[in-house]
Amino acid sequence: MSSTPLTLNLVEGSVSFSFSPEAATELKGAIDQLMERLKTVAAKSNSGTKVTPQPPLEYRYTGEIFLEIFCNPNIWPTPFAAKVLLTVRDINIRLTTEAELVRVIEDINQYLEQVG
Repeated sequence: MSSTPLTLNLVEGSVSFSFSPEAATELKGAIDQLMERLKTVAAKSNSGTKVTPQPPLEYRYTGEIFLEIFCNPNIWPTPFAAKVLLTVRDINIRLTTEAELVRVIEDINQYLEQVG
């Protein structure tokens, strides 16, 4: 397991936990796909065409902690407005909150730069 913790900045405060660089790369890929879905929804709704519902992001990681990130791309007008539902838990604590998608992306990119 990586010695560098991943810190996710929330609307108020932050949460840090052990996370592997491999899992961060996998999460980055899942969020990149979500961004494409969000852009598709935004482009179609701006052009007035019927929007085809896009599948949500349902990312799960199990290691020292359990991390779950959920986002429905169909409810956000732009990728920059999108928020994710974030759950971090282990045997002692469970945290469920909302986080801004763009901040999560920045935090993951910063983490990958640190460990890379």
